[in-house]
Amino acid sequence: MKHDVRLAARSSRVIGAVVLAALAASAIAQSAPPQGAAGQAGAGRTVQDQSVPDNTGLDIPTNLQIFGKLDPNVRKPTAIVNDTVITGTDVDQRVALVAMANEAKLSPEDRERLKLQVLRQLIDETLQIQEAKTADVVITQPELTQSYDAVSKRFNRTPDAMRAYLRESGSSERSLKRQIEGELAWQRYLRKRVEPFVNVGDEEVKSIIDRLQAAKGTDEFNLKEIYLAATPANGQQVYANAKQILAEIQKGAQPFEYYARQFSEASTRAVGGDLGWIRAATLPAQLAEAATTMQVGQVAGPIEVSGGYSILYLTDKRQVLTADPRDAKLSLKQLTLKFPPNTNQAQAAARAQAFAKATQELRGCGTVEKVAAGIGAEVVDNDTVRIRDLPPQLQEIMLKLQVGQSTPPFGSAEQGVRALVLCGRDDAQAGSVPNSEQIQGQLEQQRVNLRAQQKLRDLRRDAVVDYR
Repeated sequence: MKHDVRLAARSSRVIGAVVLAALAASAIAQSAPPQGAAGQAGAGRTVQDQSVPDNTGLDIPTNLQIFGKLDPNVRKPTAIVNDTVITGTDVDQRVALVAMANEAKLSPEDRERLKLQVLRQLIDETLQIQEAKTADVVITQPELTQSYDAVSKRFNRTPDAMRAYLRESGSSERSLKRQIEGELAWQRYLRKRVEPFVNVGDEEVKSIIDRLQAAKGTDEFNLKEIYLAATPANGQQVYANAKQILAEIQKGAQPFEYYARQFSEASTRAVGGDLGWIRAATLPAQLAEAATTMQVGQVAGPIEVSGGYSILYLTDKRQVLTADPRDAKLSLKQLTLKFPPNTNQAQAAARAQAFAKATQELRGCGTVEKVAAGIGAEVVDNDTVRIRDLPPQLQEIMLKLQVGQSTPPFGSAEQGVRALVLCGRDDAQAGSVPNSEQIQGQLEQQRVNLRAQQKLRDLRRDAVVDYR
């Protein structure tokens, strides 16, 4: 099964997010790993040498000779795709849109690499719009305006303010609307020409339900992934790229989702690489082995998989269809005592000690406001917090806390000290097996996505592209 097929059940979330998704950037490293080098959870692939037979099916000579030269400094910034022109301005404005959506500052080298990847993405987008028009799918201006206004709202801006923000960022309303048009056109084309011919049988659905019930109590992992495609010819270089991406992630300068949006070549890049909750049995063997040995919060890779390399990030885990105490919803009151500017560590410790003494005098949530007023603290209520959404240090405390009790103080000299008071707990219920309609919908979406990928490959193969 192709790599993206096993991820396609998650791809329905991509449709709304892709308008703001960053495009995959080009390779960032050229250094190669030593022969046989292994990553944290998988071995690197070595590039084939002259003694290795060709496995590409392209009949490439073993001892080949290159006639002519390729100048890597010659860049083709524009293209004509089946008579549709993609200009340098189109590329520059889309690059700016990517940087804006990710709040990224690009170095000149990164910008040049990203330009080439953006150009490839614009070519695909153009092919998708062209193919949609052959099926009489046309996105109208009112529809584009409505979607543009919705994006502006997600940025907490009016349409006019969004227009100005795009210009200040080096992009434009036209560039954003073009991306919206490509997404909407392709999705409607799939609904018209692909979805009607995708069928899922009742027996297949029943088989999946039976497997889910049999899996009750087994581990389920919440994973995020960066996938980099590789061939025998470029495997060594891609492995080196993956190693450098992993090193950047481990530095912690940007969250994992940022790198997934920038570099992943899977369909989930638009949602930060999120695979959602998934069982080991549904993963390729290499990824399953890594997931079962990882700790929550750990990043592992590069892991060699069919067709490339993966970097995994385990954000959480639980047991299938089993109640997890960390899914309990809490009703909380948070007390916050802010410190004056320039408070040093000793002063902060003294204030925290006084704060802790005050919270020990609490007699249930009904006394929180009175205690807070006595020490000058602020109170915030929240009735929908899940234990698993709290930082790991607080999760362990909240699991042991009784209603009416307070956590020990936590915070910093810069941000002040806080405490959480537990006012109520709704314990988690055991999960239920998805119904037949939900499973059928997921299977249908998988097959639609597979056929969409095949169709795009055909469009690329038949396209007339003139680089300028």
